[in-house]
Amino acid sequence: MRTSSKILQFLLASVAITSCLAFAPTNHGHGSIPSTLGGAGEKRSVACAVKRMPIMMPTQEPMVPYRDSGSDYASFVGLNSALLRDRKLWIGKFIDDNASNDIISSLIYLTTEADNAYKPVELYLNVPGALLRPSLAIYDVIQQLKSSGKEIITTNFALCAGMGSLIAAAGTKGKRRVMPNARFLLQKTGIDSVFQGQATDIALEVKNVKTWNQKIIGELSELTGQPYERIEQDLKRDFYLSSDEAVRYGLCDEVLLPSFGKMGLPVNVDLGSFSSGEDQKYQRDRPEPEEQKPTTPAKKKKGDDDDDGPQIAGLK
Repeated sequence: MRTSSKILQFLLASVAITSCLAFAPTNHGHGSIPSTLGGAGEKRSVACAVKRMPIMMPTQEPMVPYRDSGSDYASFVGLNSALLRDRKLWIGKFIDDNASNDIISSLIYLTTEADNAYKPVELYLNVPGALLRPSLAIYDVIQQLKSSGKEIITTNFALCAGMGSLIAAAGTKGKRRVMPNARFLLQKTGIDSVFQGQATDIALEVKNVKTWNQKIIGELSELTGQPYERIEQDLKRDFYLSSDEAVRYGLCDEVLLPSFGKMGLPVNVDLGSFSSGEDQKYQRDRPEPEEQKPTTPAKKKKGDDDDDGPQIAGLK
């Protein structure tokens, strides 16, 4: 009977030790909890430190008030959701498989929205790079939207590199815009990840990459109007273009410059006439004032005032 109780006590202590070790295997100075092993009073110090994770919000996306048409009050929605409801899509990250899936699903949603189907779709781009296959999927969806009569407005805000330049140039002709300090980077694509295998398999992979590079050069030639040979020559090295150079090259159509006429007061405003008959003179051009001579007050005559007060006899 005593042996059974000792075995049970030992099993319970083992479970307690295992549960404590599940939190932290080593002691980091957070204290220890003693546990009794066996009936001989043997004690053992076991570390039980719990790592506290920071409290995170359900989403890190900024929340903004948004009011639907016909609604009397506004509700807080995510910033990207608010932009998407206005048919605006912000693409500001490296385009991989996950980013491509999100962008394509958003574009498909905008095409199926019946209420605003006639409105254009605006793409705001800041793409530091992109993978070949996901970017071509986005490019194909944009071409399908254009063929169905949808208007795609693209705006390069900072940098469109690699396949991002192809996406920016895929917008509707005349609606491809760029900010004054934005840039384009044209470059060839390579293998997305490290490829290992036999020499024959590596040769096939390299041949596939060359084929897709030729395909991209052909698409850029069609979008920009440049000869195939010139684009092939430019893509031998990284080819940077400023906003004005991109317009001349054919990647975009216009540079968005600030319109000062729409800010502040209207251009033609009658503020009145500030001119006078005399020539305007500044303070330094004015003549110095002449020194004024001190004037003595005039003597009063007798009888001039009625409030002269009493006169003393014998004094004049």
